[in-house]
Amino acid sequence: MTRTHAYDVAVRAEAALGEGPTWDVGAQRLIWIDILGSRVFTYDPVSGRRTVMTTEQHVGAAKPRTGGGLVVNLRDGVGLYGPDSGPDADSGSGSGGEDFRWLHHEAVPGRRANDAAVAPDGALWTGTMRYDEAPGGGSLSRIAPDGTAEVVLDDVTVSNGTGWSPDGRLMYYIDTPTRRIDVFDFDGQRITNRRQLAVVDEGDGFPDGLTVDAEGCVWVALWDGGAVRRYTPSGVLDRVVELPVPRVTACAFGGAGLTDLYITTARTGLEAPHPLAGSLLVVPGAGKGLPHPPFAG
Repeated sequence: MTRTHAYDVAVRAEAALGEGPTWDVGAQRLIWIDILGSRVFTYDPVSGRRTVMTTEQHVGAAKPRTGGGLVVNLRDGVGLYGPDSGPDADSGSGSGGEDFRWLHHEAVPGRRANDAAVAPDGALWTGTMRYDEAPGGGSLSRIAPDGTAEVVLDDVTVSNGTGWSPDGRLMYYIDTPTRRIDVFDFDGQRITNRRQLAVVDEGDGFPDGLTVDAEGCVWVALWDGGAVRRYTPSGVLDRVVELPVPRVTACAFGGAGLTDLYITTARTGLEAPHPLAGSLLVVPGAGKGLPHPPFAG
């Protein structure tokens, strides 16, 4: 197993709960969020240009759409920002403007959105959790491009990392308190045959967001673990990126060649946050990622 401490600071920030890094292939920029700050950020590593948009609710994820704009996993459901709205429409900051509509609205008191991912077919797989993290209070759903929603898992506590193997035949998933990284068979729309790929031992933190690389290895951010781990397709831990912040939330490959690993972090709940807690970090040349498909709606 290889350990490394190599990282750079991509964006120095103080996000309460930085999350959801996604490389927007069409715009050649990174999208990431602050869930509790209700903000969506973009970052262009070539020009250094950054934007920020404030959403009306806590935002669990933001992903690019095929025709431009964003799909967002909000507290009360899934919404769409059109191509003429959102952080790609202005020079700096502001709200999402008027070009917003709900795609699937389902407000549940005490519940909020969390991580989400776009499947190979362009559907959005969205997670939820309760604010009090009550066991079984969350879910994982599949949102089709037309807004049709199907609950896939209904006994989830903190729905987190979701990703697919390079051939699209496997789906990886994390319900954080279980400490497990699970894998399912995937037929293009449905999942079956859930089993454990790996488990994070007590004392090593909790698995949070994940991404899958071109070799089929699964990179997992560790909340309260101060690291990102890479597991082989057979579940063997073969690489650890150690970081200076305890609450590492998610990771994604980006850059022109999809070789740089971007990592989000959080400050929330820390009595004495590290100066970089809440910043966007990057490990240049960490590996080779897979392009994230845009949402087809």
